Amino acid sequence: MANHKSSLKRIRQEETRRLHNRYYGKTMRNAVRKLRATTDKAEAVAMYPGITKMLDKLAKTNVIHKNKANNLKSKLALYINKLA
Repeated sequence: MANHKSSLKRIRQEETRRLHNRYYGKTMRNAVRKLRATTDKAEAVAMYPGITKMLDKLAKTNVIHKNKANNLKSKLALYINKLA
């Protein structure tokens, strides 16, 4: 157990941040899954900008790595282009 007031506060802050990051990470994964499950090109094209924005925001706040965000955006764009 922690011995200092500052370390107790740090533990509380880390738990809050962990839950926050976990929520937004899960939301992002669900959005990516939803786009990948879509077979309609028009619907996928409409969803893509929102997901791109979400990925960029999460990369900016270090919830995910910037390269991961770019890789996901690239793969989703390829998926959308392959839809007939």
